[in-house]
Formats: sequence, structure tokens, C-alpha cells
Amino acid sequence: MVDKIKVSLLGSTGMVGQKMVKMLSNHPYIELTKVSASPSKIGKKYKEAVKWIEPEEIPENIADLPIVSTSPEDHKDVDVVLSALPNELAEDVELKLVKEGKIVISNASPFRMDPAVPLINPEVNWEHLELLKYQKSNKNWNGLLVKNPNCTAAILSMPIKPLEKMLNIKGVYITTLQAVSGAGYNGLPFMAIDGNVIPWIKGEEEKIPREINKMLGKIENDTIKQNNLEIYPTTIRVPVKVGHMGVINIVTQDDKINEEEVKKLLKNFISLPQTKNLPTAPKRPIIVLEEEDRPQPLRDLQYYNGMAVSIGRIRAEKNLLRLIVLGDNLIRGAAGITILTLELMKELGYI
Repeated sequence: MVDKIKVSLLGSTGMVGQKMVKMLSNHPYIELTKVSASPSKIGKKYKEAVKWIEPEEIPENIADLPIVSTSPEDHKDVDVVLSALPNELAEDVELKLVKEGKIVISNASPFRMDPAVPLINPEVNWEHLELLKYQKSNKNWNGLLVKNPNCTAAILSMPIKPLEKMLNIKGVYITTLQAVSGAGYNGLPFMAIDGNVIPWIKGEEEKIPREINKMLGKIENDTIKQNNLEIYPTTIRVPVKVGHMGVINIVTQDDKINEEEVKKLLKNFISLPQTKNLPTAPKRPIIVLEEEDRPQPLRDLQYYNGMAVSIGRIRAEKNLLRLIVLGDNLIRGAAGITILTLELMKELGYI
């Protein structure tokens, strides 16, 4: 029998937290033993504290867990703390836990750009976990902190990673069409988005280039030297519940791009999570669709339980490559990437 990794979950009652609860409820070697939420919910059973929005029932093995606080004292008997906390709460809470010796894997933005903290999208830059060998001494922490990227950067970086190696890229121009769930359950009033398109999302156009370039960077002298890929995003909120789409235009230094070679490269892309057959890893992280009208959020988010991204409309003309990528912002962009990062850390001996 495999010894299970005991984990606690901060922000367990939110949208991303609920996805993690569902995904962890039957995991082969990760056991969710503690759930945390806002102070007003402490002491209640999970089923009493959560406004459950998932289509299936609350998992039986989680429903009666009591809500605990974010204090390190309430998490001392777990191996890893997973965090789906809002950005405004995460920094203080997570830092206290790390200083007290906990391993924290977090979706929140604080410390994402810290050069001593790995920003991990498992298929893209699993090697950056090597930073953990030096993090305790560099930061004077007793524990470890790992960050996952912004959900949009997580999805966009999947095709950019292999293409960046194949093409001599001059610039990347991206227009995102982002679902309302990216703003949180209560983040966007119905009357603001129903039948509407909002051509600006606070902070997104700054985050995307920074985070992708960090993920594409190299480890030098115990820190990350960022890539210098020129990325120009325009971010748009659209009236779709789930699914972030990116229209990507890549301008290259070369005069000719082989469209079929690009398709083959993306179809065949795999990384360490696939070769190690990790439980949450999609067997094929990139699904290439040939239909002219794909991908679509209503049809193409389900591949490998939401952990794959789908790509369509791949077109090459002279020195311009165009494609459209779609991913599940709550699973590939948040809950699933956190769990897959934990699996990867176990595989590499960091847990």
C-alpha cells in the first residue's frame, strides 16, 4: 500500500478550491485531510460551509471535514499545503506557513516573479523545481514555496514552449478571450457581461509576458534568468462561463514556416509528466484540431479531464504563424496544475 501524502487546502470553498476537492477526493496517493476557508466558516463541516457549484455531489470523504483556520498550528500535521486563496489574502498567510516549515504550492500571484521561487507549469518548465534546492538558504525559510502561473499564462505557454524552440521568433501578438469564471464566482456582475464584451482585464496584459518569460527562462547561479521573448497581449473578457482562448500570431525572422511541421510538433509534444505517467497528467497535453471552426469552449474543454489544451486554425503565411489555443481556466489553469505540480515534486524527490 502506497503511503499517502497528506495535504490541506486553503480557499477550499471557492471555485478553484471546489475543483481541487473534487480532483483530490479519489487521488491514488494524495489525501485531503484539512480544509480551510474564511474565519466565519471555521468549525463548520465542509458541506455546511460551502456553496457547492460542481455538478456532482460533494465527495463523501470530504463533506464532513471541519473547516480550520489558515494558522500554521492548524496545518502542522500535513505534508503539503495547497492554496487557492485570493491574491489579497495569500501573501501573509502563505509566508507564515513557509516560515514555519511547510511546503506550500499556490495559485495566488504574490511571489510569482520572485527569482528564488519556481513558477511551474509542469510540462513547460519542470526543471525549474531545481530552485528548491537553494530556496531555504537564499530566503531564510524553513519550508518551500512553489507558485503556479496565472491561468491565462498557463494555457498560452503550452504551445509557445515547443514553438519557441522550433521557430526564430521576432514577436508574439496575442488576443485573449477570457471566461467570466476567471474573475471568480462573484467577480463580475451579470449585468456587466451579459451580451457584452469587455476589452480590458485588470493586470492581465502585464502578467502574461512576465510570467511566460519566467517560465521559458533558464536557471543560472541559483536563480532564474528570464527569457526575452517579445509578447504583446490584448486581454478581453467575453460572456463564456469557462474556457480561456488565445488568438496567437507569431512573427518569425524566417521567410517561410512549414505548417505541417508545426502541427506535427504540437501533436507530438510531451514532457516529464507524460513520460512518468503522473496521475493528473494528460497523455497528450496538446490536442490539435483540424476543423475550421474549432476549438470551442462548449466542445473542447473536456480532453483528459480538462488538463489538455486544444489548438486549431493553424495557418502559416510567409513569416507569420497563426493559431488559436483554448484551455480550461479552472482546471488546466488552476486546480489541476496545482495537483500535477505536487505529483511532479513527489516524483523528483522534493516531497
